Amino acid sequence: AGRRAVPLRRPAPDALRRRMVGPRLETGLRALDVFTPVCRGQRMGIFAASGVGKSTLMGMLARFVEADVIVVGLVGERGREVREFLDHTLGEEGRARSVVVVSTSDQPALARRRAAQATLAVAEHFRAEGKQVFLLLDSVTRLAHAQREIGLAAGEPATARSYTPSVFNELPALLERAGPGPEGEGDITAIFTVLVDGDDHDEPIADAVRGILDGHIVLDRRIGERGRWPAIDILRSVSRALPRCHSAEENALLGEARRLLGAYADMAEMIRLGAYRTGSDPLVDLAIRQQPELEAFLSQAVDERAAAPEAFAQLAAALKG
Repeated sequence: AGRRAVPLRRPAPDALRRRMVGPRLETGLRALDVFTPVCRGQRMGIFAASGVGKSTLMGMLARFVEADVIVVGLVGERGREVREFLDHTLGEEGRARSVVVVSTSDQPALARRRAAQATLAVAEHFRAEGKQVFLLLDSVTRLAHAQREIGLAAGEPATARSYTPSVFNELPALLERAGPGPEGEGDITAIFTVLVDGDDHDEPIADAVRGILDGHIVLDRRIGERGRWPAIDILRSVSRALPRCHSAEENALLGEARRLLGAYADMAEMIRLGAYRTGSDPLVDLAIRQQPELEAFLSQAVDERAAAPEAFAQLAAALKG
């Protein structure tokens, strides 16, 4: 077939020519397909501190998701963890349909930035061929750190948290390249990870990325400490594909589950302290009864793939108790 050069930097598809996001994409994860659905061409963020299961979640997505090609970018990753991600987290099943771009943390800032740009360029190549591409970029935060180094070396002034103005120009320029292509092309459905320092979800990079993407998945350390994996905080995670990508029946199930989870979360401290009296609030009483079933529904083993129709059937059964 021969080789063909593609630019690392290119503008996003014209806003008036690119298609709308497509139908729901099955990720194989119950919590995502039900509560935070991803549509074809959608761009989502995973917001997590270190050690909360982000890499494991990425590996599950790469193995389970419905896509023609997986493109993974590891930007600023620790060298020791690259082989571990390829051999164990991604696994043979994930590697068989993946292209992986790596720039480790010891490489120069320019190399780390180019790795992020190359990841998007590879995904754009397959999208132009009409393929459904699933892109995982880990992480936008380390890309921002690289761009900050470049900006400071060029004499740019430091602004919020010492980030330079070019950081906030680079982020939308890169993230907007993902998404649906024009008519006749495929889609890039993208997951970008954001590292939040000390669980601060309002730090400058997280705040900027949240405003660009079409939704966010929040991982919570406290949920993982309770033994529920993946540690997705359902109440703080949002998909802008809702309610359009679910049927009316599915939205009703989703709404009821969120209502019960929210009622339990509001009273969780009082319940733990034994200060809540049964009968004080019928909704809270119901939430307490349903909590074990909902927690079991949200838990998923790393090698367990769940189809979306089955997930909704399981949720309906859990709500009936």
